[in-house]
Amino acid sequence: MVMHPAGGSIEYLWKISSMIMITHSIALISVPFGLLGFWGLTKRLDSGNILSIGAFITMGLGTIAVMCAAAVNGLVLPLFINHYRDSTPEKISAIKPFLNYNISLNHAFDLIYIGAACGAILLWSIVVLKTGRMPKWFGWLGILLAFIAIGSMIAGFIFFSLTGFRIFIFGFVVWTILAGFFLRKEYLIT
Repeated sequence: MVMHPAGGSIEYLWKISSMIMITHSIALISVPFGLLGFWGLTKRLDSGNILSIGAFITMGLGTIAVMCAAAVNGLVLPLFINHYRDSTPEKISAIKPFLNYNISLNHAFDLIYIGAACGAILLWSIVVLKTGRMPKWFGWLGILLAFIAIGSMIAGFIFFSLTGFRIFIFGFVVWTILAGFFLRKEYLIT
């Protein structure tokens, strides 16, 4: 998210189209590794627990949504607009509805991902509290983060803006790194 380019005019998008494709490709490549880590979390917490399995399935669905968002915004958009580099201003004006549609589609996938990630973190955090396989405060942190994100969306905070998405991802990454730390710590002890 630090490298994620911000949008702008079509001329600006042409200029940064390679950077858009590179940053989104990095994100697409990393997604399966994240999902693999969440499978490890699911197994460590309790792979027989319906809440833990439900969290993994929810995160899996969210992962599909975030991959679609990255593909639409990071691959489809630059490939599409690069076909119009030498077009007339009228032709460029004619593709603006597509660009608006692309933004709306991307936002929808972002919202699905945010909702799924919140739901998964909430379920895993409940399992943490029920099983005690990780520190209780970590379970409460996950519940707090999920409710803050959900409450913020209900209150009208726009998570699908670049700044909003960065804020969400920051909280999500902090929780995920802590989960990885506790998983690793547990593996070293046993």
